[in-house]
Amino acid sequence: MPRDADRHARGMRVRREVLGDAHVDRAVEGTTEFTAPFQEFITHYAWGELWSGDGVDRPTRSMLTLAVLAATGCEEEFAMHVRAARRNGVSPEQIRETLMHVAVYAGVPRANRAFAIANTIVREETGS
Repeated sequence: MPRDADRHARGMRVRREVLGDAHVDRAVEGTTEFTAPFQEFITHYAWGELWSGDGVDRPTRSMLTLAVLAATGCEEEFAMHVRAARRNGVSPEQIRETLMHVAVYAGVPRANRAFAIANTIVREETGS
């Protein structure tokens, strides 16, 4: 049982709203005795605290997350959060502008790869 049931419940609600039920269901189903403490940790802190905070709206939080993930080369997480950003109302133009910042402040190679990933996802969504 999580240490703080309310925070855990809030974290799961926000996690599902941002990432979608299918993704969260896969993560929960894949939880093992070894990974359970990590799943509790991210639900509690990332989703129950950070993503649940009032200081920044979700679209801005999504763009911040995209910038950090692109800058650090976390491609799998980046792709997941491009989809989440779109779910949070972030436009393709806003994703592009976020990645332009990555190019200037974190490097063109990181932004180039992030553009390729984001482009694939945006094209899947828009059919163009």
